[in-house]
Amino acid sequence: MSASLGAGSGVTDSVIYTYLGPEGTFTEAALLQVPGAESAERIPSTSVSAALEMVRSGRADAAVVPIENSVEGGVSATLDAISAGEPLRILREILVPITFVLAARSGLALADIGTVSTHSHAWAQCRNWADANIPQAEYLPASSTAAAAVGLQEAEPGYDAAICSPLVAQRLGLSVVAEDIGDITDAVTRFVLLSLPTYLPEPTGADKTTLVVPLPEDHPGALMEILDQFSARGVNLSRIESRPTGLFLGDYFFSIDADGHISDARMADALRGLHRISPNLRFLGSYPRADHREPEVPRHNTDEAFRRADVWLEGLLRG
Repeated sequence: MSASLGAGSGVTDSVIYTYLGPEGTFTEAALLQVPGAESAERIPSTSVSAALEMVRSGRADAAVVPIENSVEGGVSATLDAISAGEPLRILREILVPITFVLAARSGLALADIGTVSTHSHAWAQCRNWADANIPQAEYLPASSTAAAAVGLQEAEPGYDAAICSPLVAQRLGLSVVAEDIGDITDAVTRFVLLSLPTYLPEPTGADKTTLVVPLPEDHPGALMEILDQFSARGVNLSRIESRPTGLFLGDYFFSIDADGHISDARMADALRGLHRISPNLRFLGSYPRADHREPEVPRHNTDEAFRRADVWLEGLLRG
């Protein structure tokens, strides 16, 4: 065995990983935190959709993609790609501190930079710095920070500088004209490891469950009906975002992260309630939290409280 999908995954064969490339992205740095990934085959993909399609088609066993940023919130490309198509399962989450540098074509100083390329999330995290230090620069979107850095090596890159990670700038031998240019010094991006839904991680007591909940019909209180399924059972939501389905204007689904594991009685009961409201509910996985933080569960929402309630009700039904 040259690699596995991580401790306790139940996978014993050699694993092929894919990730949002090219080499040197923060996504690759996240993948390298997965046990065994450093020695496994790692294939960069050109987009989130391409990475997930490799898993769905069987050309890769698992993919690592960004899903949330502490500055910009949810990563739309990932939220949309995992909400439709063949179901996938999140096996773990990975947190990566984000630090940016400005790399430029050889010989250029800050005052000479007229165009900057990077990923949209990176640009948003460095926008204040850019306005203060290179206000003359025009922004050109790139598929990733590493792709922008790689483009600087072309004979005619089409831009003067790239915002990227220190790692990729060092790997490529680029000229770094400014370091640590992020507007928020403790920015973090959250990544997820996904595979086909053949394995469910065991509960740890510090878990997270990710769901896609379509809104079956638009009426007053529709969102409240969804939220009540969690609040009534003491399940905390760490993230909820609405995303358009793309079918027609005003048609949305909700992408939700909830504290707890599907094997927890309170979470299982909440999912039962959600399924009655939204039968097309998509379960994307229950997996360990990267920060290992355990939720505070009210006494009446513990597994033992649910067990006692079941015993009480069964006694009534038996007479």
